[in-house]
Amino acid sequence: MPVARVFQINASTGGVPKLPLGHAEVTLRGLATDEQNDLKHHGGPDRALCLYSLERILELQAEGHPIYPGAAGENLTLSGLDWEIMQPGLTLGLGQDVLIEIVSFTTPCGKIRSCFADGVPGRISQDEHPGWSRVYARVVQPGTLGVGDSVEIR
Repeated sequence: MPVARVFQINASTGGVPKLPLGHAEVTLRGLATDEQNDLKHHGGPDRALCLYSLERILELQAEGHPIYPGAAGENLTLSGLDWEIMQPGLTLGLGQDVLIEIVSFTTPCGKIRSCFADGVPGRISQDEHPGWSRVYARVVQPGTLGVGDSVEIR
């Protein structure tokens, strides 16, 4: 099995798409340089980071969807993980310092409809397509993270 890695780190000044960074400081509230427009539904300690799978993005592209890393609002695009096991309660070590815990599946928002050929973001809904959802994580141990850093299930 390939080594799991941070493929891309993504941030914005609010909204989507989130744009790539080479490295980032991860705080208890998420990426230090990332902002959210809607604090009722995004951000906060239990939604500090949004994660998604590079492999799922590539599969969605193969289905004809115009999604790309960062477009669906994920902070971290990860590669080399079996996305089916990304469940609440799972703990991941990222790079040398960062420790996170998966808290919940995300609810697809209408703001990411442009990622889908039919304009329907439900394609990545956990309820409709189990194993295809992005996930939210809380930061247990902050630190610095870079593209290419390892991802380890703990």
